[in-house]
Amino acid sequence: MEGVTQTFQIKTRDRKYIGFEDTEAETQWQGAFTFIQAADTQLGLQEKYIEKKTNPGWEKEVKWCTQMVTKVNKMNPAPKFLVICGDLIDAYPYERNGEEKETRQHQENDLKMVLSELQIPLVCVCGNHDVGDTPTAKTILKYQSSFGDDYFSFWCGGAYFLALNSQFWQDRREVETLARAQDEWLEAQLLYIEQHKPRHSIILQHIPPFIDTIDEPSQYFNLPSYIRQEMLDRFITAGVRYVFCGHYHRNAGGVYNGLEVIVTSAVGAQLGTDVNGYRVVNVMEDKVVHCYHGVE
Repeated sequence: MEGVTQTFQIKTRDRKYIGFEDTEAETQWQGAFTFIQAADTQLGLQEKYIEKKTNPGWEKEVKWCTQMVTKVNKMNPAPKFLVICGDLIDAYPYERNGEEKETRQHQENDLKMVLSELQIPLVCVCGNHDVGDTPTAKTILKYQSSFGDDYFSFWCGGAYFLALNSQFWQDRREVETLARAQDEWLEAQLLYIEQHKPRHSIILQHIPPFIDTIDEPSQYFNLPSYIRQEMLDRFITAGVRYVFCGHYHRNAGGVYNGLEVIVTSAVGAQLGTDVNGYRVVNVMEDKVVHCYHGVE
């Protein structure tokens, strides 16, 4: 895989996405546009967890990701960007043994090889497999060195996007200082939204606040109930109306007080009855509509 990652560029710096800055062209509404939301490319999960093979590979995920990139590249007009909402690869960032470290690097290289063929900007959002179920300063740094900032903001066509590290809300025991820094940054961003009033304000994260309803019990696939409502109420007050997520490996979602939570199934392994796919999101002047598409 020598040279595979040479054309893969990290596009975030200082919590901003390079190419979607706060210029007049991006902060002003220029008309309807489309972006692609994907999640859980997660190279390695299918054969390891679903098929439970002794020596699991990730050729299937490479195929599905390649199919997605090919279809997106053929779209006309071209979408503004493609965002992957976490779990880019399956192997965890913990360095428990040399074999696992090597597997992660191979998965990362293969994913970057496929994504380097994408002809529109790529936005990467971190998931639990990217930074660890219990993230540490070292796993966060490892993610940043491979894929860029673990949280950031950007303007696109009059809409304002916040990409968040949702794992900080799931387990912050080892990263309290880093998690608090995101909390403070997020509050400043919400105040910025209140002041500038974008046409649309959209959150991108891995773990859904909820899967179906605001009052559902806490579980692995949603955020803890004790922070869920307070968080969404603050989003709503600021003007956020859409939260796009992954993690569930099934399509789901719901509406809470006018805010829609959209849970998109995986490009990679499925845990339900959905097909491998991604979501086409149409950003219109007065609303955002979306539809799930299979990669095949």
